[in-house]
Amino acid sequence: TDALAGGGRVLVHDDLLATGGTASALCELVEGLGGEVLGCSFLIELAFLEGRARLAPYPAHALISYES
Repeated sequence: TDALAGGGRVLVHDDLLATGGTASALCELVEGLGGEVLGCSFLIELAFLEGRARLAPYPAHALISYES
């Protein structure tokens, strides 16, 4: 809980964006602790699973995106 003291600004980063559940939960956790999520970044996105929609309020970027 001390990692976000004072309203820290956070970039959520993960290796894979699939359904968006993990990243969404982490964003909720950060905000629940008083932090501000600036965006989400991923190495790979499985776009056909539409995980980006679950992260809609946050900017999301992926280096590689698979459409199918």
